[in-house]
Amino acid sequence: MKVEKEYKFFLYLRGYYNSIFANYKEYLSKKEYLLSKLSDEEISMCYDRKQYYNKDNFSFRDISSEYTIDDLRNIKSPTSYYIDTFEYARYFDKNYPIRFVFGDVDFVPKEHAIVKSRPIGNDNGKGILLNLDRQRHFKFIKNDIAYAQKNDILIGRLSIRKQHRIEFFKKHFNNPNVDIGHVKKNGENAQWFKDRLSYKEHLNYKYILSLEGYDVATNLKWIMSSNSIAVSPKLKFETWFMEGKLRGGEHYIEIADDYSDLDEKLDFYLNNPKEALEIIHNANEYVKKFRNKYMEELVSILVLESLYIS
Repeated sequence: MKVEKEYKFFLYLRGYYNSIFANYKEYLSKKEYLLSKLSDEEISMCYDRKQYYNKDNFSFRDISSEYTIDDLRNIKSPTSYYIDTFEYARYFDKNYPIRFVFGDVDFVPKEHAIVKSRPIGNDNGKGILLNLDRQRHFKFIKNDIAYAQKNDILIGRLSIRKQHRIEFFKKHFNNPNVDIGHVKKNGENAQWFKDRLSYKEHLNYKYILSLEGYDVATNLKWIMSSNSIAVSPKLKFETWFMEGKLRGGEHYIEIADDYSDLDEKLDFYLNNPKEALEIIHNANEYVKKFRNKYMEELVSILVLESLYIS
């Protein structure tokens, strides 16, 4: 089993390189190169995703903003959000204005802005999604063990801060079908402390708990790339991963918001392995487009193009 991810050292190296060798106004050559690497079907998917991310077809060209694209390069303490935005914004005119709301965004901005996350819904278009903080969120599993070889219970290790996570622990910490733990040894809720587990240790289990935190659950993406199944209430937030397109019973096991049917759902899939394997297949297929480097780069270029050129 292998985890495909970017390490922080390479994140900051990428940010430093891009800040020095900015390719302002060269987006067309980059776009043409990426188009040449993809099939017509893949290109069509990229344009569909661009529309999903910038739902309102909003343009930054004429907005009033305190920041320009070039300002992203000059942030004294660069974070992954600035680095990931500048990765593709650097292909456009450095004097173009830009507006962003970085961090865990669980609301729709009052004005159109680039965000990592937004609530799922029809009225969320003012949040324009880019693939931000991807070093933390976009990790995928390669060469996992077969579903049938995994243990039958639900595993979960997470930090308990939000009330909905506390409620899950109150209800299911002593459930024999569940092995969950709070990974913070000191402070509140220390009675639920258990040691952290590696990816490999999580993947010894058929079911992995994926509860949203301040916005999306960080582990959902890598679970869906594995031969385990994510267990979650109906999703409320989305990122570049387009969580709003995921369906309970198709891509993950959906449980009630009050967690009351957890045992019932686990029993069903334990007794119906064909349905469990179908979820794994659907989840793995869904993840494939996010593992295609050329598609990911093209969609990012297309989103920025829609903000400045179209």
